[in-house]
Amino acid sequence: MQEIFTKASLIKLLICDVDGVMTDGGLFFGDNGFEYKAFHSRDGLGIMMLQRSGIPLAVITARSSDVVSHRMKNLNIDLVFQGQRNKVQAFEQLCQKLQLDYTQVAYVGDDLVDLPVMRKAGLSIAVADAHERVKQQADWTTQHNGGHGAVRDVCELLMEAQGTLEEQFAVYL
Repeated sequence: MQEIFTKASLIKLLICDVDGVMTDGGLFFGDNGFEYKAFHSRDGLGIMMLQRSGIPLAVITARSSDVVSHRMKNLNIDLVFQGQRNKVQAFEQLCQKLQLDYTQVAYVGDDLVDLPVMRKAGLSIAVADAHERVKQQADWTTQHNGGHGAVRDVCELLMEAQGTLEEQFAVYL
């Protein structure tokens, strides 16, 4: 675990996939053709605490959805890359834009499409219910499943490694 804390202490940007990480991966479509997704409120609070501690969050997702745009706006996440079949390209653009070395970036994924980015990131993380090959290649696996608190697990890991977790908890105590 010390190696994970060492890597986590260097992180200056957290990047998450959406479907299967920020949601449980279920895709719901109404008769009107609208897409619906469920996001966990504890993940949202973890994201806000992480942002207050100085680490921004970005999303890279292969799908495009208005509901994702709405939720990211609600969470003050401006770095949103949707419709990205080649997630590595978006990852590299983010690193260049923010002038970050790959070792300063953590990536959270759940499926095979995430592996190319996970291999480049300084800290690669799989959600608990990720595809087995993703978990095998990840540096760390969350306690919770995607869409059920996994992102909160990651946020707390990063804040703990960087010494800001208790400070963020104190806001609410």
